[in-house]
Amino acid sequence: MITRFGSLFAAYPAIENVGFDGKPVDDRHYSNEHLATAFDDTAKIAQLMDRTGYDVFWLAEHHFQSEGYECVPNIPLMAVHLSHLTKRIKFGSAFNIPPMWHPLRLAEDFATADILTGGRLIFGIGRGYHTREVEVLGAPLLDQEANRDLFEEQVEIIFKAFNEDSFSHHGKHYDIPAAVPYRGHEIKEITLVPRPMNLPVETWQPIVSGSQRGMDFMAKHGVKGLIGGGAAPGGASEKLVHQWRDTLARHGRDTVPGEDLLVSYYVWMADTPEQAMEEATPYFEEHTKMFAPLGMVPGLTDEQIRATADPQRVRSMGMPTVEDSVKAGAYICGPPETIIETLMEVQSRFPGLGEMILSYPIATPVETILKQLEWFARDVIPVFRAQVAESAPAD
Repeated sequence: MITRFGSLFAAYPAIENVGFDGKPVDDRHYSNEHLATAFDDTAKIAQLMDRTGYDVFWLAEHHFQSEGYECVPNIPLMAVHLSHLTKRIKFGSAFNIPPMWHPLRLAEDFATADILTGGRLIFGIGRGYHTREVEVLGAPLLDQEANRDLFEEQVEIIFKAFNEDSFSHHGKHYDIPAAVPYRGHEIKEITLVPRPMNLPVETWQPIVSGSQRGMDFMAKHGVKGLIGGGAAPGGASEKLVHQWRDTLARHGRDTVPGEDLLVSYYVWMADTPEQAMEEATPYFEEHTKMFAPLGMVPGLTDEQIRATADPQRVRSMGMPTVEDSVKAGAYICGPPETIIETLMEVQSRFPGLGEMILSYPIATPVETILKQLEWFARDVIPVFRAQVAESAPAD
């Protein structure tokens, strides 16, 4: 049953003139001072979530986005800062991108932050989807097979570093340790210093395309799956949930649907579903403008994708709407009773699901997010947490 709740914030400053009629994405460029305000806004959300009883605040790693949409380049560093401003909430990586790191530097940074936050950092890994980020930082992305090949070797190294007192690795991309003399002898193994305080490290990875190779790799390493969130469509895909359960079964784990999964929904609360959809529309449109050219909005034609950059054409192109996303199960819009009813139905279909993430479309004002999170915490979360008491056996 769902009893844990988190929210994802990609960390952006105030973005004006949003929606299909607003400024095209490639025409946006903000000053460094304005981009840096995303850090303060991230802290405001973390503090409210900590105060109102959320479990995990999920952060995203991104680079070079002068358009302003995703502004945190280092999640472990940000988590250490946020831990000083909060008391109990955990911080999730959604996601660190190993192809943009040396795997040992990522392992070191995570382990250091894990200790400095008192064990409040959750590890997350992904392959990346911005060519400007991944390719600029020296890894392949246009060549998807090369990207996956590199990613899998890097993750192998990271888990060796986390879990073994000393280790070596000799693969296609990395030779660790290098065969060099050190203090009079040739080193054969190295030790990560420090190693994380909590082992095994709780690790999550997005399930987007449903690649069976990707799911098998996750199951082999004990990595849990996140469906939706950030740029990916939200909602609990029946196909992906059951494919994940079948994958775990092939790796020797008998589970119920939803186990070792986390599902993200775009949630917008208002007095009526119609009001909620109307309020969410400009940010839904801005989200589409940002992510459609990156291949993260399924179902669009090439012509529709090109039209997202042209306010004069886009409204005549039959673009998807918030209403379409509600029907598809990616958005939940309406008053608390609608949100509760929808999530209860999800819970009944996937009884192993214990946690969900609330997401908001890109450029949603931070003050709006704060109000939405507080309302959800007051009127929705207690209903689900009460299930624990109701299901407890009587003395």
